[in-house]
Amino acid sequence: MRSRKRIATSHQGQYLARFLSIAVFVMAAALAGQVNADPIDRFVGVYSGAVEVEIDGKMIQRDASVEIEADSPGFIVNWTTATRRSDGSIKEKSYTVVFRPSERKGVFGAAMRKNVFGKEVPLDPMKGEPYVWSRIVGDTLSVFSIYVYDDGSYEIQQFDRTLVEGGLNLEFSSAKNGEVRRQLSAFLARES
Repeated sequence: MRSRKRIATSHQGQYLARFLSIAVFVMAAALAGQVNADPIDRFVGVYSGAVEVEIDGKMIQRDASVEIEADSPGFIVNWTTATRRSDGSIKEKSYTVVFRPSERKGVFGAAMRKNVFGKEVPLDPMKGEPYVWSRIVGDTLSVFSIYVYDDGSYEIQQFDRTLVEGGLNLEFSSAKNGEVRRQLSAFLARES
């Protein structure tokens, strides 16, 4: 009887050891998947809302939308603002920027044109073009752009899009030569 009990206990020990090995393997794989998950995946989707803008002392409502797409090895941000004019027409401005990972974790460079070797590179601010980059910190995807004017003055814009329940909180700011010119906030609801 003792030998059968030892054999049963021995088999139980082997099964328990196998079970624990499999459980540790599954947990390690799950954690590795979380660590290796693309940071943009949580932001991917289409969002829309409205923002009030003060122009010449009048408050004007603009429709705002953004689409964030995964585009390995980076992502694409498409955003549009639309203003309804008093005559019923709509004035739209749309922008699309492709971002590629940099050597810095969570920081992405804009790939807005191709150089002579076919490599995607940012635009040149010394030629009056915007220099654009982005970063992901926690639940916030920020897009920055800097413009250098002909006289050497500059303007920097910052779009912070923070994940919240049901969509994104958008915070926009613009500063010229260090002086804040405009700040806007809006909630953009997730459509997809």
